[in-house]
Amino acid sequence: MSTTHGATTQGARARARVEVTAAIKDEARRQLAADGAAKLSLRAVARELGMASSALYRYFPSRDDLLTALIIDAYDSLGEAAEAAHARAAGEAPAQQWIAVCEAVRGWAVAHPHEYALIYGSPVPGYFAPATTVPAAARVGYVLIGIVRDAYRGKGVAQWKLSAEVEPEAARLAGELAPDLPPAVAAVLVAAWAQLFGLVSFEVFGQFNKVVEDRESFFRHAAAQLAHHVGLVSPQPTGTGSASRAGS
Repeated sequence: MSTTHGATTQGARARARVEVTAAIKDEARRQLAADGAAKLSLRAVARELGMASSALYRYFPSRDDLLTALIIDAYDSLGEAAEAAHARAAGEAPAQQWIAVCEAVRGWAVAHPHEYALIYGSPVPGYFAPATTVPAAARVGYVLIGIVRDAYRGKGVAQWKLSAEVEPEAARLAGELAPDLPPAVAAVLVAAWAQLFGLVSFEVFGQFNKVVEDRESFFRHAAAQLAHHVGLVSPQPTGTGSASRAGS
């Protein structure tokens, strides 16, 4: 009886901790939306929740700990959206898989602008993201790498010639991110990844205002161009430009 009672008590405490932690994060996200990450305050969060500051510190010892938790949650949520889109596009051509993932990234960002700003906006003064954020931050990148890797193992991908000056960096990138891909592919892939988030950031942060009106169609076209540049040749005939076919 005592063992069962103890287990029940521990289970109740664990559930309560999960609920309080979720409430703290939800209130912190509301503050992010209202005032931005730089003004996030543990005392303000505690006050809004009717908690003593000392009680909140048992969940998050510092503002940076809370920010880190929010950042990991945001990256994980974005990663889940990308992975789900990739799963739905299974069986389609690699270029279509790439576009589906890119559109999922954009859709998540537009629906969660404040969380997107937390992970891809201006750095929070005085905050340095710890290594614990890296696995979550890498999820979208690994989905895109996986699409290119599968294409390369299949019919191959188009490769662009590298200039001599970038070859060492391309080799380093391939070694660290995708050792099974040629350096030329890895270099273009990293550039495309950066361009993807540049497109999304321009939309989320308002740079497309009074410039691009049909943003959904524009983004889909841009994502298709990125797929082509990475070497994911579309099933439709396309010009090969200076690219050479590899793996065929």
